[in-house]
Amino acid sequence: MKLFDVKAAFLAKHAQHVVLMHFPLALFVAGVVFLAQKTKERGLLEAASYNLLGAAIFALPAVVTGILAWQFQLEGHKLKGILLMYLALGSTSTILIWMAWALHVRARRQLPEGLPVFRLGPETAAVPIIGLTRHLSGLLSGVSVPS
Repeated sequence: MKLFDVKAAFLAKHAQHVVLMHFPLALFVAGVVFLAQKTKERGLLEAASYNLLGAAIFALPAVVTGILAWQFQLEGHKLKGILLMYLALGSTSTILIWMAWALHVRARRQLPEGLPVFRLGPETAAVPIIGLTRHLSGLLSGVSVPS
């Protein structure tokens, strides 16, 4: 047996979701951290914009591969328990990521000198929901064990 089998890693029926789900989480949280800085430096705003855009883009393949993993692994059986909660929180996270990105883009177009405070609502709500979604994925994968 090989130490790392590239073919098995890329062609496993659920492997892509496990890899793709980390990108929107990390990009979104980094974008929110950049936006939380009390500076008007253009570089941080640009970095935040690109991070939020990347999070929004990568959220879609993460959702699609999650649904495909459900279909392949569980053969479309009805979800319950942690899996159902994971689906609900993952979908909510995706919606909040897209909402935060859209508010950010809209605010930057209308108020190029600074970002309004109202965008903090979806961002503040999204970070703990994303964290809880990530925690549930750890429980599902066996990385985190409930105590």
